Amino acid sequence: MSDFELQVSNFYDGVILHKNVKLRIDSGIIVQLDSNQNDLPQCLDGLLMPGLIDLQVNGGGGVLFNDIPNVETLRRIAQAHQQYGTTAWLPTLVTDSVDKMQQAADAVSKAIGDDALGILGIHFEGPHISSGKKGVHSESFIRTISDQEWEIYQRKDIGKILLTLAPENVSTETVRKLVDLGVLVSIGHTNADCESVQALIRAGATGFTHLYNAMSGLQSRQPGAVGAALSSDCYLGIILDGIHCHPTAAKLAYRANPKLMLVTDAMPPVGTKQSRFNFFSQIIKRDGFKLTDTNGRLAGSSLDMFSALTNAKQFLDISFTEANQLASENPAKYLGLSRYGKLVKGSMANMILIDHQEQLSNVWIKGNKTF
Repeated sequence: MSDFELQVSNFYDGVILHKNVKLRIDSGIIVQLDSNQNDLPQCLDGLLMPGLIDLQVNGGGGVLFNDIPNVETLRRIAQAHQQYGTTAWLPTLVTDSVDKMQQAADAVSKAIGDDALGILGIHFEGPHISSGKKGVHSESFIRTISDQEWEIYQRKDIGKILLTLAPENVSTETVRKLVDLGVLVSIGHTNADCESVQALIRAGATGFTHLYNAMSGLQSRQPGAVGAALSSDCYLGIILDGIHCHPTAAKLAYRANPKLMLVTDAMPPVGTKQSRFNFFSQIIKRDGFKLTDTNGRLAGSSLDMFSALTNAKQFLDISFTEANQLASENPAKYLGLSRYGKLVKGSMANMILIDHQEQLSNVWIKGNKTF
């Protein structure tokens, strides 16, 4: 791990914007910060901010985690996303067999110690979801929790475990047991009513997966999962690609609950010119950020985190620093990782530099420049 000093004209530590800052990095950790320096030779001109954290990454670099869940696949996905400011992430396995879940967990266990990859754990998006709101997930794999899945959820060698599930397929007692194991329970892919969703929140669920998408909607007399989410104190993942969520709906969510977290729901095309790919037995086509199957259903996104950041700035009418909180501090707090999401003494040196043209110019993961 390299040790070095960095001088920058504008520095956002996750809370306060500073001018003319010198920071020292030692073994990937910020060990010293001095602001308002008068004379900073070789000062980087731009805005240095906490690196971006993505909790929903299905693929990138032309590969899908579900297809070949091994370390090399994780490496390719990580490299594809790092060029867009992602410094930490959760590989996401969508609804699949228990054997594939075990393979994915084993791959994460092997890769999590490699600082260059930035892996914080694993996100299982399913298989305990609702058939009525499965989207492009394979219905043949949707199921309740078996002893084999419980063995996976009890593992302590795979970092943070995020599990997306639906009230239709789990009980409040099951959620309590998962939470006791340290699993982060997120509600998604559900057609449940508001009261059923709120029961899971009371049992310990603390998040929602891709707000508005694949969940029962908000109506005046039937608030649905969306109403439960917006009125809760949970963290809300949201895909700001301009396709999954209208800017007005995004602004409503931000005003109702500022615990939004920017996620990409990224698929293999991120970081490539790939125009189509196989997803189980389907062909997924790409049109910009939009990915659809042959029936026209959305199938994840080709969104990257820096685009999500700039979209948040535009859609929500907020500053880059405020948008950064949704892409760094909030997901770090959701995962309970105090050394991430901010740039203060003792924090991981996961950082991005934005130039005056509002373009991403540098990325560091634990003090190592990756872009």
